[in-house]
Amino acid sequence: MIRGPMNRWTLGAIGAALLAQAWIGPLALWAKFAFAGHMAAHMTVVAIAAPFLALALDRPLDRAARVLPWAFSPILASTIEMVAVWGWHAPVAHAAAGRSPAVFAAEQASFLVAGIWLWGAALPRDRGRMAGGVVALLLTATHMTLLGVLILLSPRLLYGHAASLADQQTGGAIMLGVGGAAYLAGGLALLARLLDDRRAA
Repeated sequence: MIRGPMNRWTLGAIGAALLAQAWIGPLALWAKFAFAGHMAAHMTVVAIAAPFLALALDRPLDRAARVLPWAFSPILASTIEMVAVWGWHAPVAHAAAGRSPAVFAAEQASFLVAGIWLWGAALPRDRGRMAGGVVALLLTATHMTLLGVLILLSPRLLYGHAASLADQQTGGAIMLGVGGAAYLAGGLALLARLLDDRRAA
């Protein structure tokens, strides 16, 4: 889908720069003392950097999908991404990631792998997979929105890392706005391309 090494290198460089912001840049510093910062870093990894990296890795992902097509089912990838996101945002798991660098690394790695897997599975390699990608991205937008709303509207602190209820609510708003919007935009873009292809056919 991505033609030319320069395009792939550019997309990969953008994705890597975004990861750097989330893991060693300003977002990482913000995440040390604010739940909202943690959520901003998380959304940067899974919803913003991951699609750039998936596009940069289009060729190897395409080869892997040909060898193991079942593993690149968009719905399966969406389900795994949902388990990773909801699982790590359980208060106990979130607290463990805050206490242990090793657990934090596992959390971030799972976000990145799940994000690239989902975006890679949703890439429009053929019409059937494109339709599945639309459904998968819209389902992901829905569950991201739901989790963001639950965190935003909680009347009490769910996370010990949150500096205050307002900090927690800001984190929920970030998940709702960034996560929900990114996957919704991806799903709608794929839907528009699918409809264009059908009209052309």
